[in-house]
Amino acid sequence: MGMTMTEKILAAHAGLDAVKAGDLIEAKLDLVLGNDITTPVAITTFEKAGLTKIFDKDKIAIVLDHYTPCKDIKSAELCAQARAFAAKHSITHIYDVGEAGIEHALLPEKGLVAPGDCVIGADSHTCTYGALGAFSTGVGSTDMAAGMAMGENWFKVPAAIKVVLKGSLRPYVSGKDVILHLIGMIGVDGALYQSLEFTGEGVKALSMDDRFTIANMAIEAGAKNGIFPVDEKTIEYVTGRVNRPYTVYEADEDAEYVREVEIDLSTLESTVSLPHLPSNTKTVKEVKGMPIQQVVIGSCTNGRISDLREAAKILAGKRVAKGVRCIVIPATQQIYMQCLKEGLAETFIAAGCALSTPTCGPCLGGHMGVMSAGERSVSTTNRNFVGRMGHVKSEVVLASPAVAAASAVMGCIADPQEIMKGE
Repeated sequence: MGMTMTEKILAAHAGLDAVKAGDLIEAKLDLVLGNDITTPVAITTFEKAGLTKIFDKDKIAIVLDHYTPCKDIKSAELCAQARAFAAKHSITHIYDVGEAGIEHALLPEKGLVAPGDCVIGADSHTCTYGALGAFSTGVGSTDMAAGMAMGENWFKVPAAIKVVLKGSLRPYVSGKDVILHLIGMIGVDGALYQSLEFTGEGVKALSMDDRFTIANMAIEAGAKNGIFPVDEKTIEYVTGRVNRPYTVYEADEDAEYVREVEIDLSTLESTVSLPHLPSNTKTVKEVKGMPIQQVVIGSCTNGRISDLREAAKILAGKRVAKGVRCIVIPATQQIYMQCLKEGLAETFIAAGCALSTPTCGPCLGGHMGVMSAGERSVSTTNRNFVGRMGHVKSEVVLASPAVAAASAVMGCIADPQEIMKGE
C-alpha cells in the first residue's frame, strides 16, 4: 500500500522506508515555533528539566505576537522572559515589536518553512504551513521544550481524509469560504487526529493565500494537519524566500484514505460560521441582516495582502456604518508597508476603520477589539467559541474579508456580491 503526503514526510524525517496510520515514530524537526504566550511555559519546562542547550539556534523561531505591543505588565514579563532566553541561546529567529508579525503569516514570508519540512509549533494554527507542502502541527509547550532541546519529537502517524477540489471560485468567494464550508460538512471533530489532504484540479485555481487560510483552519475540524500538493504556485512562492534545499513529496496513487470528500468550488457561496462553533455554518444569504457592533479584518487566517486588497476594494469610497467599529490588522510589517504603498491604508482610514500594527490581539480576546456583553463581531479570525473575543455573552461570526468589509459598510451581516453590484 502506498503512502499519503503526510506519511511520506514523516517517514523521511523518522529515517524509515515507510510508515502507516497509527505508527508511533520519532521524527527530526526542521523548525520549532513558539510565541509570547507559549514560549515562556516551554522555557520554564526546559529549565526545570535541567536542559542547558538547544539543538540548533537557526531552527527555533520565537514570535512575540499575541499580546504585543505589550498590553499589560504580565504580557511584558512574558516577552522579557522570551527575549532573555533567545539572547542566552543566540537564537537567530526572534521577532519582536517593529519587526514582528503574526507568526503563521510571518514564517512563510521569511522563508523559514519549505516544502517537505517537519514543523512543530506551540500554537494550534501551526498547521498553516501545510499550504507549502510541509507537515506542520501544533503541540503543547512541553513538546516545544523537548523539540528545542532534542530537535525531534514523537508522533502518532495520522490517518488521512482526501479532500478533492473541483472547479474554481466565483468573485468575492475565497479560501475562507472553502474551509468554513468543509468544516460545516464534516464538523469540528470530523477529522479528529487525521490529516486533511487537499487534491484535485481545483487546487490550481486557489492562490497561495487561499491555501494558507484553508490549511490554517484544518485544526478547526480536529485535524492533526492540513496539506496541499506542491505545484507551480508553491514553487513561485518559496523561490527567493527559501534559501536551502528542500524535498517535494507526492502522495502515491494507491495511498490509503479513511474517507474522501469532494467540493465543487464553483458552487460555493459566501459563508459564515455563527456562534459558537466553526461548524455552525450558513450561507450569507441565509443570515444577512443580522446586526453587528464590530468587524475585525486580520489574523493569521486572513491578514495577508490579498485579504486586505479584497476588503479595501469593497470599502473604497464608502463609510463604516454608524455604531460599528471596524479594526483592520495587517499580519506582518511587510504587508503593512504594502498597504501603504498601494493606498490601502488610506482607503481603510477614509472609510472610518482603525488600522493597527501587526498583532493577534482581538482574535483571542487579548486586546485591540475586546467585546462587552451583548456585542457581536464579524471577524476574519478562526475561532468563535464562547468568550473568544471578550465577554461570555458576546458573539463572534467567522467570515471572509469580503463579507467582513461588506458587513462593516451595512452594519449587519451582508453579501459582498450585492454591495459590489455595478462596480
